[in-house]
Amino acid sequence: MQSDPLPFARLMGINVISVEPDLVVGELKVRDDLCTRPAVLHGGAVMAFADTIGAIATVANLAGGMTTTTIESKTNFFSAIPLGDTARAECSALHKGRTTMVWQTKITRGDGKLAALVTQTQLVMPMKS
Repeated sequence: MQSDPLPFARLMGINVISVEPDLVVGELKVRDDLCTRPAVLHGGAVMAFADTIGAIATVANLAGGMTTTTIESKTNFFSAIPLGDTARAECSALHKGRTTMVWQTKITRGDGKLAALVTQTQLVMPMKS
């Protein structure tokens, strides 16, 4: 039996739109259970959304037998995303090295306004057997 490769992404409701080596795009419908008060997407949900999309981008670039984990993440928040809206993540490579990869994820609201900008570093390491 093979395990679900993205159980947390499924729990959050992340919809992966496209995966390319230099750009991953995803969407997240803002539901009440992902909100803080007033009814806007919780900052932790924004960060988890970006982290998941960045991890997918890294995995899309891994050599066989390698895995990844986030070792650093920084988020700047610019505007709230209200309940019922859809957050869109566009994750692009800043650096794709042998031992680390750095990704920048732009999160926008349905009206196109920038909501957050996340920069994260992913460690690339051999899978443990």
